[in-house]
This record gives sequence, structure tokens and C-alpha cells, in this order.
Amino acid sequence: MTQSPSALAGLKVLDLSRVLAGPWCTQMLADLGADVVKVERPVAGDDTRHWGPPFLRDEDGNDTREASYFTACNRNKRSITIDMAHPEGQALLQRMAAEADVLVENFKVGGLRQYGLDYDSLKATNPRLIYCSITGFGQDGPYAERAGYDLMVQAMCGLMSITGHADGAPGGGPLKAGVAVIDVFTGLYASNAILAAINARHASGQGQYIDMALLDVGMAVLANQAAGYLATGAAPGRAGNVHPSLAPYQDFVTSDGNVMLAIGNDGQFARFCAAIGQQEWAQDARFATNTARVQHRAALLALMEPVLRTRTTAAWIALFEDKAVPCGPINTVAQAFDDPQVQARGVRIELPRDDGLPAVAGVANPMRLSATPVVYHRAPPALGQHTHEVLQQLGLDEARIAALRSTGAI
Repeated sequence: MTQSPSALAGLKVLDLSRVLAGPWCTQMLADLGADVVKVERPVAGDDTRHWGPPFLRDEDGNDTREASYFTACNRNKRSITIDMAHPEGQALLQRMAAEADVLVENFKVGGLRQYGLDYDSLKATNPRLIYCSITGFGQDGPYAERAGYDLMVQAMCGLMSITGHADGAPGGGPLKAGVAVIDVFTGLYASNAILAAINARHASGQGQYIDMALLDVGMAVLANQAAGYLATGAAPGRAGNVHPSLAPYQDFVTSDGNVMLAIGNDGQFARFCAAIGQQEWAQDARFATNTARVQHRAALLALMEPVLRTRTTAAWIALFEDKAVPCGPINTVAQAFDDPQVQARGVRIELPRDDGLPAVAGVANPMRLSATPVVYHRAPPALGQHTHEVLQQLGLDEARIAALRSTGAI
């Protein structure tokens, strides 16, 4: 836990999102110091509280039935439980929105209108509100009413068509990424959009509406692959770990496993050739430039592969380490956490819990600001842990809170 000045101190965020894209966005804001109040359904809570195994464990190593998935994107938040289908629950949320700087939601298009929690309704009482909607396909277009999930969008945007081994190769066929990358990227884009809207509000005094769509993000993060298609009209395909525009930039079999080479320019290739005693490769017209190496990739690999099989992975990494030749192992997640660089950077963090159970392990936010660093002041909250506290701060007395509980509004 750290107590430091925060970049977003004083910013109030009402988080009506669940699962991953929205919570990832609001965790970014919370890590930067915003006060994020996460609104969950009574009893059930966010769906990801139940997305297990794996589950957190107690001090005896037993499953707690608290899914670790939830902890990935909900630290530094306060959790309250409100039934937005209940009229009094709606009134509470409207009151909270009137005092909020930012609201993030990922309901279906128009889904919050019936509760008076849509942007048009809320901006009437809080024109400074920045309202961010996250959906699968956006607020308009022929797919706007469809539910959208990361897996669907990875397939629809073309990402799976460029991920995996080529058809005909062993294990060939389209593959999803091992992480819900479209959700994560959407959360990052959404948090950037919110920060831009905050800066714009400094000048205008007005909030605005942000329409984020997973499909839009999926198309955007195709990056160079999309640019290549737009430039040539030729759709890229799957090529395993081979880079379409660089060579050699892929994995190679060693005497005891695999090693990854990521040679991105001609100087690196020349140093690689010198290190392995094959300086003539760098002078060969077929390999002297990156464009030539890409064009003659098969010939280059035919020369490289036998050489790289002659030493262990560790031996190759040691050889190239002081020669500015990008090279590394293909780690498991466990090996990555054991890596000395990862440990030196403090990537693993421990967040103590208020209930006396073991601390929750997490991954540090990679944003490292010198003057206003990321703060870690709360473990992922228990369901409804802060309901009483937040409602008290909203001005409700004990009798009113008790009455809301008795009616099921909270």
C-alpha cells in the first residue's frame, strides 16, 4: 500500500460496468487516484466474482469461492450494492451521478434509459458529467443492438485470422489471444478518452458523451496489419510467430527448447551474424537489408535453423546479451514472475484485505509517474463492502439506510 500524491485525486467516478472492459478502464482511473465507486447487483454482484476456478485461497490453502478473475480489474475501488430496478435504487444512483465527475457503463444500447440513468437524463442535472458507454458495436449501425463479447470481436475484426499457425501447418487454424485483449484495449482506450474529456472540461466547463465499441477497438489495434491491407488490398494471413515485415523475427528451436529472436534492423542482423561466426550472411545481397531478408526468408531460415540448434536457449541468450541483439526465452507465466527483471521492477504486488484473509496478489500498474505515482490503497472489495460508508457520505442517516435495506433497494 502506498500513500502518495495522486494525479486524479478528487475525481469522482461512478462505475456501473461489469466483467472486464469497463472495470479495466475504471481501475486505471482508480490507480491514478480517482475515487471509484463500483455499483453491483445485491447478492450476485459482478459476474466475474463467480468466474472460477481459479479462486482465491484462505490461510489454509482452501478455495474461498472468490474468483481471482474479479481481482484482476477491481482494486482500489469501493463496492456498493444497489438494485437499479428498484425505484429507490434508481433515485440513489441518480443522486450519486449528480455529484460524479465520470460515469462508466457497459449496458446494452439504451438499457439505462428506463432507469433515468442515460446520458441525456443525467446531464440535465449535471452538465459537467463525462459519461462513457462501452458496448460491443457502438451506439449506432446495424449491429448496435447486438451483445458483444471479446471472443466474438476477436473473430469479427480479423484478429483471429492473423493469429495462429498457417493453414496446412501443424496446429494450423485461427486462434484467439490468450487474454481478452479487445476488452483490455477497450478499457485503455476508454480511460484515455475520459482523461481527454476531463482536460476539455477544464476549458469548456462541460462534460460530454463517449461512445466506445469493442469492434472499433478491435479494428484499431490491428495496427500495421490493417495499414498493410489498406495499402495493398491484400488481406494478411496467419504466419505463427513469424513477423510479416521483419526477418529474422520469430522463435527458433535450440538444443533444449526455443529462443526468440527479434531483429528489427540491419545493424542488429550484422551483430547477430558476427556473434555466431557467420559474418558473410550480412554481406550476402539476399540478406543485407531487412526487405531482402523478408523476400528471401526461406533461404535465410534454412541457414539459421541448424546453427541455432547447436546451443541451449540459455547459451544463446548469454551470447547475445552484451551485443545488442534482441533475444529472449519463451517463458511460462510462472517463469515470467520468477524473472529477475520482473522481480526487480516490483511487478508483483500484495494488497492487504480488511477482513483478515490473506493479501490479494496482483500485477502492478505499469504507469510509473515520478511526481504523482500510481497508488495502491485498497484490495479488490468484497461485495457491498462500502455500501454504508458511501451512502453516509451521500448524506443519508442511519434510519434511511436501514429503510433502504429493508425494502431491498440496497
